[in-house]
Amino acid sequence: MNRSTPRHLLRYVTRRLRLRRYLKDPGDGRQQPQIPAQALLWALLIGQILRQSSFHAVEALVHSSARRTLSIATPFGDDTLGYFTERLDPQPTRQALLSLIRGAKRNKAFDDCRWIGLALDGTGAGWRTHPGCKLCRPQQNAAKQIQGYQHSFVMISVVGTGLSLPFDGEPYGPGDSEYAAGQRLLRRVIGSMGKRFAQYVVADGEFATAPFLHTAGELGLRVVARLKDNLPELFAAAQQRFPSGLPTAVFQHGADRVEVWDAEDFDPWATLAWETVRVFFYRQHKPDGTVVQAYWLTNFASSTVGPQSLFRMAKSRWEIENQGSTMPRVGTASSISVIIMPTVCWSAGSSLCWP
Repeated sequence: MNRSTPRHLLRYVTRRLRLRRYLKDPGDGRQQPQIPAQALLWALLIGQILRQSSFHAVEALVHSSARRTLSIATPFGDDTLGYFTERLDPQPTRQALLSLIRGAKRNKAFDDCRWIGLALDGTGAGWRTHPGCKLCRPQQNAAKQIQGYQHSFVMISVVGTGLSLPFDGEPYGPGDSEYAAGQRLLRRVIGSMGKRFAQYVVADGEFATAPFLHTAGELGLRVVARLKDNLPELFAAAQQRFPSGLPTAVFQHGADRVEVWDAEDFDPWATLAWETVRVFFYRQHKPDGTVVQAYWLTNFASSTVGPQSLFRMAKSRWEIENQGSTMPRVGTASSISVIIMPTVCWSAGSSLCWP
C-alpha cells in the first residue's frame, strides 16, 4: 500500500487479503440487527489501528467528524458494540485469521525459512472488583488476597519466519489453567492447519508440563520451552552444570555476543515420557554491558538443530509479546492479523462482562 488511509486499508483487506466475505458476515448472532455487522466490525478494527480500542472510545470516533474519513457507515453507541460482540461467533474470525496464514504460505512468505514455529503466551484483559461471568479469574497479591477479577487467554502466533502472525486465542476461567488452555488451542490449530505446517512450538516455563509437552509431541511438534523453578529438580541440575567450562558455541546475534552451553543427557522428571531432556543455557552480552541469560529445555536432537538455531527459536518467543501488543506497519498481513486478533477475544470471552 502506498497510502495507509482507512479507505485504502479497507480496499486492501477486502481485495488483496480476500476478507470481504468475513467483513460482511463475521458470525453475527443478533436476532434483529439494526446496525450492519460490517459497520460494527470495521469500527472495532479501525479502533485497534488508532489505539482507541475501548468501546467508549470507538463510540466517540463514530460520533466525531472523522467517521466518514474512517469509512464507518453509521454512528452507534458503545452498548451496541457490547451487544454485538457478546453474540459474535468466534469461528468466522478464527477462519479469517487462518486464511491470512494460508495466503502467506501460498505467496511463499515462509519459503526462505527452514523452521516454522508456533509461539504460545498467556495474556489478560479487563478488570473489575467483582466477578461478572464464568470466565472472571480472581487476581491475587503475594498474600493471596483477591485484588480483582480479569479475563485470561492463551494466544498463539506464527514465529521464526520474519513475519509474525498472531491468529487465535483460547480463554480460560477459574478452575482452568494456562497450560490446559494452551493444549486445547494447539489441538484446534493443528487440526485446522495440519501437522506439516510448523515444526516446533516455543513457550514460557508455565507450559513446561508433561501433559502439554506430550500433547505437542502427539501433534508432531518439537518443543522449546523456558526452564524455570517450577521444575525444581531439572532446574537445579541445569544450574549445577551450566555455566561451567567453555561454552558449546559462541556467535554474534546482531550487535550482541552470545555464549551457549548445551547438553542433551539430562534426566526427565517422573511424569515426562521422554528418554532424555536437552537443556541449553545462554548468556547474551549487549554492547552497553547488559547481560541477559536464561535456561531452556527441548526435545530437538543436537544432530538436527544446533545451538545457534536453538537460541533463535528461544528468542522467537518474544515475537508474540512484541507483535501481539504493538502495531506493525499498516498494509502487511502481519498488521491485519494483529488488528483482527482482539475480535477472537471479544467473541470468545463474554465482552459484556466488562463495564
